[in-house]
Amino acid sequence: VVFSPEGSNITTVKPSGFYLVGLTNLKNSEYLLVFLFLVYVITLLGNLTLMTVVYLHSQLHTPRYMAVFNLAVVDVLHNTTIIPKTLQAFLFNSNYIGYDVCFTQCFFAHYIGGMESITLVIMAYDRLVAICFPLRYPSINSNVNMLIILVSCWLGLIIPLLYMVLLATKLSYCAAVQIPSYFCSYGNVHRLACDDISLLLRMAQVVSIVLLYVPLAFIFLSYVTILIVVRNLDSTESRKKSISTCVTHLILVLIFYVPLMVNYMLVQLSVTYSGDIRNISVVLSSTLPPMLNPIIYSLKTEEVRAFIFRAFKKQSISPRFNS
Repeated sequence: VVFSPEGSNITTVKPSGFYLVGLTNLKNSEYLLVFLFLVYVITLLGNLTLMTVVYLHSQLHTPRYMAVFNLAVVDVLHNTTIIPKTLQAFLFNSNYIGYDVCFTQCFFAHYIGGMESITLVIMAYDRLVAICFPLRYPSINSNVNMLIILVSCWLGLIIPLLYMVLLATKLSYCAAVQIPSYFCSYGNVHRLACDDISLLLRMAQVVSIVLLYVPLAFIFLSYVTILIVVRNLDSTESRKKSISTCVTHLILVLIFYVPLMVNYMLVQLSVTYSGDIRNISVVLSSTLPPMLNPIIYSLKTEEVRAFIFRAFKKQSISPRFNS
């Protein structure tokens, strides 16, 4: 479709849609189909269980678990944005995605991905305040303050990402319409444009720095500060208790950031490897963290683990009494 706004010499070429060809030639793709289906099911079960536990138990209605609840919501939304469309492409042998649907998926994939990074920062901030300012923690990081922080982040992230995606929709796509990925990622989509994309590239770099490197730097500095404070604690028991509350979060940080950083470094170093390997690595790095997060948090966090075990114990005991 060709658009030429009235009174303007600028012609915009807008295709009806794109083709997601990232996994088209993948051998034994049925295994990936089953894998992604299982990842999605486990993502839903794990995160919904974690959200239910936090919601039903008033003892967990604290700033820390508000951030945990938020991460679970983000994880469900993230894999829901990506995996069902990929499964549909496999099941119906159709990798076509409409123009508007593609850019909608592009926005939500990066919006939710950005919120995942920000949520990990909020969780690091919560641990920083709890360990470094234990007496002032209830006043500094109350439930109301945490709610304000979370809502502000959700709202504040909409504008820059929506602006970037809307700019990309104004470009002409007069050449290829094959996206070398399994979803409409911003980088792969806007590179198909025939127009000058230098502004979009600069914006993408700025957003990447703000949503990837700044959060990672903050988390690193927060844990350096925590280690200094913990080191000066009097008792060994206090040190162990303080560190134990941070271990789970550190594991989540590693799971989320390490694959992203590895993929980024491989691109920057111009390491050549097959497109299938690259796309599979992207699939794993983007879909596994939302699945693993609730499992790790449930196993490594004593309060959550205790409530889950207690619930299963009640379920196992009640049928005996009924019989």
